[in-house]
Amino acid sequence: MTTELTSPRQLGGPAPSPHLWPDVAHVPTVPVKARVAKSIVAQAVRRLPVRLAFPDGSTWGAGDASAPVMELLRPTHLFARLGADFRSGFGEAYMAGDWNEGAGTDLAQLMTPFAARMSRLVPVPLQKFRRFVDSSMPHHEKNTIQGSRSNIERHYDLSNDLFGEFLDPTMSYSSAWFPDHIDSPDDLDLQKAQERKIDGVLDYARVGPGTRVLEIGTGWGALAIRAAQRGAEVTTITISREQAELARQRFDEADLGDRIDLRLTDYREVVGKYDAIVSVEMIEAVGEEYWPTYFATLDRLLAPGGRVSLQAITMDHERMLATRHSYGWVHKYIFPGGLIPSLQAIDETLAAHTGLYVQERRELGLHYAETLRQWRTRFNQRWEAISDQGFDETFQRMWNFYLAYCEAGFRTEYLGVSQLAMARRPELGR
Repeated sequence: MTTELTSPRQLGGPAPSPHLWPDVAHVPTVPVKARVAKSIVAQAVRRLPVRLAFPDGSTWGAGDASAPVMELLRPTHLFARLGADFRSGFGEAYMAGDWNEGAGTDLAQLMTPFAARMSRLVPVPLQKFRRFVDSSMPHHEKNTIQGSRSNIERHYDLSNDLFGEFLDPTMSYSSAWFPDHIDSPDDLDLQKAQERKIDGVLDYARVGPGTRVLEIGTGWGALAIRAAQRGAEVTTITISREQAELARQRFDEADLGDRIDLRLTDYREVVGKYDAIVSVEMIEAVGEEYWPTYFATLDRLLAPGGRVSLQAITMDHERMLATRHSYGWVHKYIFPGGLIPSLQAIDETLAAHTGLYVQERRELGLHYAETLRQWRTRFNQRWEAISDQGFDETFQRMWNFYLAYCEAGFRTEYLGVSQLAMARRPELGR
């Protein structure tokens, strides 16, 4: 039996704003479901190398004294949130301050054992009931042309200044590519690793002087700039007005505005033919029902002899099938409308709807873990400047959870990221 802390806010600072964070500020009242959630958690951590520390001094978990520690500051709140929504409750409880990483424990380190056993945390007999308890994606988050614009605005249009505080000077918001062997601190230089990643994508698409390049998803323009510096004629598209504004400024500062045509348009609206089509971590925002349209569009726009180069976050195919209709914390707070594909799903969609196939592939999963670690470090180092932009402490906890959660996923290979070079199947002869 555990006791509840009497202090309303152990971590200091204001409680979550009911206006800004209604589901975080509100603690659900679901006593039966809370007891079920508590039982599931107790069983899940029984063999997990972590320690869950309760306010009364008791602990759960199989971790020894050196194991990462999860401090349950308000355990009844945590179990109530998990009981009401198992997919979102864990993250919302962290945002609310119901639990915290223990002293000397890094948040990603704490989440790594959970990520390593993600598919087995819920007992197998209970997993068959997933479809009855999982929330489904709200209709307004479907990736129609209008829905996609709305989804992108909710994340990428938060503030260019926010992203500028923790990204490297290239403003690349995707996995970097570090050397395979780290021999000195210089090998962990994030800007150099992002530049290596960009060159890897462009090399796969064979971008050089005179290449007609289409980039789907401009970001803040680093890839388009590098392609133009190689002598390519670049068309880059985005549906983020905030990103487009800064990207245009950066094109002009690089004196490349005449070689780069930036358009505010959806990929489905593009016409023409391109020798190279490139896109970095955009497919995750397409949505499963639009994968055939997305890849068919690449096929339609690719000139004879051309190549497509994508960088895509991926997950195991069986995990993707098990979770593709789930609506979880990441959808709710970070990336609405998204679904991470599997490599098998990409291959199957290409085969069924296009003349394309994956010709080459490189894996960067552990490189993404390091990228995320550095982003989180920078984010917290620059928090004072970020908070001056109007972001509150609940936002800070949300982003720490998001970055650590993703880092743990890549570190345990629950998630992967691949650079993929695609070409038309040889038998098509075009």
